[in-house]
Order: sequence, then structure tokens, then C-alpha cells
Amino acid sequence: MKYLVGDIGNTLTKITLLNDKFKIIRSKSIETNKLYKKKYLLFFLKNFLIKNINRKILFSSVVPPIYKNIKSYLQVKKYKTHEIKELKVSKMIKLNIDNFKQIGSDRIANAIGAYYLYKKDCLIVDFGTATTFDVVKKPGIYDGGVIAPGIKLSIINLNKSTALLPLINLKSNAKSYGRNTEDALNSGFLWGYKGLINSIIDKIISSSNFKYKVILTGGYSRLFKKHIKKKSIIDDNITVKGIIKVYKDLLL
Repeated sequence: MKYLVGDIGNTLTKITLLNDKFKIIRSKSIETNKLYKKKYLLFFLKNFLIKNINRKILFSSVVPPIYKNIKSYLQVKKYKTHEIKELKVSKMIKLNIDNFKQIGSDRIANAIGAYYLYKKDCLIVDFGTATTFDVVKKPGIYDGGVIAPGIKLSIINLNKSTALLPLINLKSNAKSYGRNTEDALNSGFLWGYKGLINSIIDKIISSSNFKYKVILTGGYSRLFKKHIKKKSIIDDNITVKGIIKVYKDLLL
């Protein structure tokens, strides 16, 4: 028996095939906005709907229309889809937040993945469409977090909102300041976000006096790891690991 899980994000959607021990066999990602078109959705999913797949498929999703499209397609194929927030995740982790509707499923998955993997107070920094900082405390409490503008989205928006500023690929070896537009932009984004990230991490740690395990994930985690003052690790699959844990505990 194999299993299928997915993570529908604002920028990318990732689907992951698991073996009978819930270990990752393979994953594939696609730009989420492409999945509004049926031809891309069919192409994306068909190679994963193989024999011996459990009929229950679990997603985390922050894009309801895309989840609805995927759910409709899989329903025709006789699969039963679930979304993390449709399940009783409060059995697994206490959500110390004001409004359950306002928290993204990906952040719940990150929190569950981090806590059950590391069994420590964790601070997860996710470099996604937004740059998020999520706080998880023992004994399994999601205690809130911080949402900052995403790096890539900020670069794209600055390019779209100005007539002369180019779109850049952020590099980790920026100068203190630039003598051309590209270097000046690179310096601004690298040192600006370095300051933002370290400042938020320091603020969270100093305000609670906990010794957090800092976990980095998402597109820019490797680029920024060496610029983060606190000791940290990279876990590219922390969201998927959280989804897997939910599947094992609440769907089996």
C-alpha cells in the first residue's frame, strides 16, 4: 500500500508519494496558478495515481479554489480527499490562537511536523510566498507567530511597481552597497531581510526566554542560513512531514 499527500501553497503546489512505511518515494511541484487549467491539473496528478494507492489523500491548502479543483477531479477517480483543517488536529497539537479560520494549514503542518520530529520548543522560519515565523512549545502547543512579506514576492512587486528597476536573482555574496542598480537591489534585499529575520528571531526568543530549535524551510532557506545568527537547521520537507503525521494519526 502506498499513500499520497499534497501541499497547496500560494506559489507552488507539491504532491508526494509515500511507501507503506510513510517514507517519501518521490515528490513533484508545479506553479499553483497553473492548476486553474484542467490540462495542467490532469498532467500533474496522473503519474501519481498508480496501483495500490490508498483511496484517502490528505492535503494542506491555502488556496481553496485549487483544492476544490483537485478534490473534484479525484472524486471522479473514486478517491476521498481531506484537508488538514477538516480534521480534528486539536487532538495532536493545542492551537493557542484567537481564530482557527485565520491560520494556514501549512503553518499547522509545520508546527506538527516540527514538534513530533524534534520534541522540543521550535521556531520554524518558512521562506514561502510570505516569510513566516511559527512558535511551537512543549508539550505540543502552537503559540502563534509572525508573518512578514515574502522575499521573492517583494522582488517581483518592486519590479512591477517601478519603471526602471529590474527583476533580480538574489545572491548571497552581496556587497555592502552597490555601484549599479542590480548590486544595489541585491544589497538592499539581502541585508534588509537578514536584519528582518534576525530581529524577529531575537525578539521571539528574548520575549519568551525559551531555547528554541530554529528550523528553516522554503526557497531561500539555504541562501539565508549563513546569515542567521542563531544556530539553525534546514528541513525542506517539514511541511510534508507534518501532513504525514496528521495522516497517520487521524486518517488510518
